[in-house]
Amino acid sequence: MDSLLPLSLLLLLRFFAPASAYNVRAIFTFGDSIFDAGNNHFNSNCTAQADFAPYGSSFFHHATGRFTNGRTVVDFISEFVGLELQKPYLEAQIEVANGSRKDYPTNGINFASAGSGVLRGTNQDYRVTPLQDQLQQFQNLIDQNHIDRDLLKQSLFLFESGSNDIFNYFLPFDPPTLSPDAYVQAMLAEVKLFVDRVYKLGARRIAIFSLGPVGCVPARALLGAPVDRCFGKMNKMVKSYNQGLDGLVKSMASKYPGAVGVYGSVYSIVQLFRAVPNRYGFLNVSSACCGYGTLGGLVQCGKEGYTMCPNPNQFLFWDYFHPSEHTYKLISKILWSGRQSRITPLNLKALANLTIYS
Repeated sequence: MDSLLPLSLLLLLRFFAPASAYNVRAIFTFGDSIFDAGNNHFNSNCTAQADFAPYGSSFFHHATGRFTNGRTVVDFISEFVGLELQKPYLEAQIEVANGSRKDYPTNGINFASAGSGVLRGTNQDYRVTPLQDQLQQFQNLIDQNHIDRDLLKQSLFLFESGSNDIFNYFLPFDPPTLSPDAYVQAMLAEVKLFVDRVYKLGARRIAIFSLGPVGCVPARALLGAPVDRCFGKMNKMVKSYNQGLDGLVKSMASKYPGAVGVYGSVYSIVQLFRAVPNRYGFLNVSSACCGYGTLGGLVQCGKEGYTMCPNPNQFLFWDYFHPSEHTYKLISKILWSGRQSRITPLNLKALANLTIYS
């Protein structure tokens, strides 16, 4: 049985009133390839791409720049709220600049960039957009009056990032200089700065999603990690980072007056799928549907030599790093209306129903 809401949240909710309709007019998204809706595609200098077949083939029927075969968690949450899917920031920027649209969208913007991390230096040789620059893009739009500040009170802010930082910690050709604990603390320090800045810019509904079990992705085969089980050392760092994110959310009610933060435990959700795959429609929770080599983890989907499974919905993983659309849909449903053991202290549906006055 779920626990009662903590006293701090009950006191905070004195400033809120439930509403019958969803009080979310926009969604602003920050993070990496789990959330990227195509920003990297519109960055001509970026080499981390998914803008080729068979990405997008199961839903959009063409590549959109999303690193899966269809929709992501952000897309499903948008559908649940009743919003059109958000445009990538760089696509909207190009359209405003060339005059094909008058101003930036009012239903939110997706700033996420595949390959990026919470640490500025992560995968910078791929010319990805780090979290700090994503936030600066958002601030620039506010400063230039492209985003109405009143809209922010009726917006949902989604954050997920850190898997690339942790995966790169184990790259054999780039040995780390920090201990695992110090590295995780450096990551968490950046997330705290992000939350602080986005709050000061007007964010009041902030959803922080944990990392999934990164040590279980098929791409671990590239590292020479065990392929008959998950990479324990990597998942240990992931769990430490996730615990820090959980603590950050728990402190938000007292640290950020008027804000409500929620923590989505994606790690435990994915581990549930792996523990009882048949219950969730999976036949394979280890290998990539699309890729090549051991676990399908040695070649990116769509690259030379790749193979593809006949039914992506039966696979937990679409490619060597990323979940399938079916996996994302299941995760989204749990984050939207799941119990407190999966998302705390409120699920996204309850968060979207709050009316914020302060």
